[in-house]
Amino acid sequence: MSGALGRVMAAAPRWLWAAAAAAALGALLGAWRWAGRGRRRRRGRLERVGTVSRLVVYPVKSCRGAAVSRAEVTPMGLRSGDLRDRFWLVTKEDGHMVTARQEPRLVLVSVGCENGCLTLSAPEMTKLSFPIRLPRKNRVRDCRIFGLDIQGRDCGDEVAQWITSFLKTEPYRLVHFEPSMVPRKNYRPKSFHVAYPDCSPVLMLTEASLEDLNSRLEKKVKMEYFRPNILVSGCSAYEEDSWEDIVIGDVELKGTVSCGRCILTTVDPDTGVMDRKEPLETLKSYRLCDPSEQHLYKSSPLFGRYFAVDKTGTIQVGDPVYKIVQ
Repeated sequence: MSGALGRVMAAAPRWLWAAAAAAALGALLGAWRWAGRGRRRRRGRLERVGTVSRLVVYPVKSCRGAAVSRAEVTPMGLRSGDLRDRFWLVTKEDGHMVTARQEPRLVLVSVGCENGCLTLSAPEMTKLSFPIRLPRKNRVRDCRIFGLDIQGRDCGDEVAQWITSFLKTEPYRLVHFEPSMVPRKNYRPKSFHVAYPDCSPVLMLTEASLEDLNSRLEKKVKMEYFRPNILVSGCSAYEEDSWEDIVIGDVELKGTVSCGRCILTTVDPDTGVMDRKEPLETLKSYRLCDPSEQHLYKSSPLFGRYFAVDKTGTIQVGDPVYKIVQ
């Protein structure tokens, strides 16, 4: 270093030197993180396993899903505009969740979104519309899902009366999970957050698995019986059981557990009538877990797979589905 440049740098204030050093360190750390991401993504090769054939968001737990052509995948599940997956929940007046296991006719309630409002429609009911962003004066209720505490803002008396009138059994409320609220934390097998889903943020099923099940049934069933978020075509039956690291577009998903099925699968999505037998009994005849996993699934047959979200982004129908092969 010599000449005028050396004299200028020698005279530079200490804060300028500190800033330059911090910038250099930041650049170095940024390059290290970028290289680390590159190494992580290159830890295996991508192998195509199928194609996204359907995307469904279920805004109100146990109500009808909304099929979409494109969805944002957030850490807490699928989102399409203001519709977020299982961010609304029907509860008893004491806050305990209510699903189609207790009220099968919930599956007949269609949910939509118009001009910042959630809409509910059902047979012989007048269509109801109410704001997605609820007034702060609405009560925040303490709720219970599978023995775990979570909150939800009450959607109001008019909505509660609509649901109660449709189900005709006992008084019910509808609550909305807001981003400022504390989500449920699931630790099986890793920590991730959800609002009102049973388990993980994303449920995936393949067309081939459904076709194989139907080959064993006298009365065929359709995808709506099983309520997946992502339906995949172009792969073998039950191939999803082994999927661990999945890439769709710029989204990365991590397999958590298989979906243990319950009596909800016996509710006909077109009639709201619970059969209590099929297709659950047929699934139990050939889809029970390995004895080493009975502590997780007990006697529930497995059909579909849950995923946590490792990297957020957007996916759409027609996207190729890849698994990362080590």
